Amino acid sequence: MSHQLPDVQADEPDVTVGLSQVGVTGVEKLVELEGEDRPYVLTAEFSVYVDLPSRRKGIDMSRNMEVIDEVLEDAVEGETDRVEALCGEAAERLLAKHEYTTTAEVQMEAEWMLKEETPASGRPTQSTVDIVASATATEEGIEEEIGCTVTGMTVCPCSQGMSESRARETLADLGVDDETAEAFLDEVPQPGHSQRGHATLTVTQDGEPEVDLMDLIDIARDSMSARIYNMAKRPDEDHMTYAAHANAKFVEDCVRSLAEGVVDAYPGLDDEAVIYVKQENDESIHQHDAVAEREVSMARLREELSA
Repeated sequence: MSHQLPDVQADEPDVTVGLSQVGVTGVEKLVELEGEDRPYVLTAEFSVYVDLPSRRKGIDMSRNMEVIDEVLEDAVEGETDRVEALCGEAAERLLAKHEYTTTAEVQMEAEWMLKEETPASGRPTQSTVDIVASATATEEGIEEEIGCTVTGMTVCPCSQGMSESRARETLADLGVDDETAEAFLDEVPQPGHSQRGHATLTVTQDGEPEVDLMDLIDIARDSMSARIYNMAKRPDEDHMTYAAHANAKFVEDCVRSLAEGVVDAYPGLDDEAVIYVKQENDESIHQHDAVAEREVSMARLREELSA
């Protein structure tokens, strides 16, 4: 004879304090999404949260895992081609299954391998992009976020300026006239200390953000001094080195390029959409790193860029 198990989580806790987030993290899943030409398989890690009222001891934790599995199975069947929509569907189902909650949140991070060609030799190669997606569901509606973190190369304009000054003095000592010296320096970018940079760009909006993930990846990669590639023959190394030194940027410049890139790419994006941009540089000649970031509404960003 079966017996009903007690619902301990529904008991009142000894300390009646509400909790804003209770859930599970580090949930690793393979996510298959429909693409234009072929399905994409991502190695993803999920975090799932709901809030908990003060009079309830705990949440039904197994329901979180159940929802993630349900939504991923639907995704495998081709019901979604956007990771932010997948998070949104999971958040809405969580809210429905946990009747005592007012907010459900799903966060996802995933690695995506992109196929491309090297810039000079045209060799096939692959690059890794970190995808960021999340969704928050309440009774008022759902908010979704989509974005990426990419790796590139930057060159310090200050360091380069000092090298250019030294080169100008050396050319003068060698008897090179000023006009020829300036022409040479315009054609041949001088050395500056370089670093590996990490650009993050996300867009958050009520409902589904009206952006394309591949566009965001391109904006992020082009915000730094130069793109980098896993595979590089000598012509590719020369291409990347020259391109980076011809486009020296401070960490602040990269963040502003990210912001400008979004405004240029999406003139019709909702004014209330929230844009998050961040640049982190692994400094090569310092023991510290450099960082800059901004979170701003699309309306405010347009206003600043048009001033």
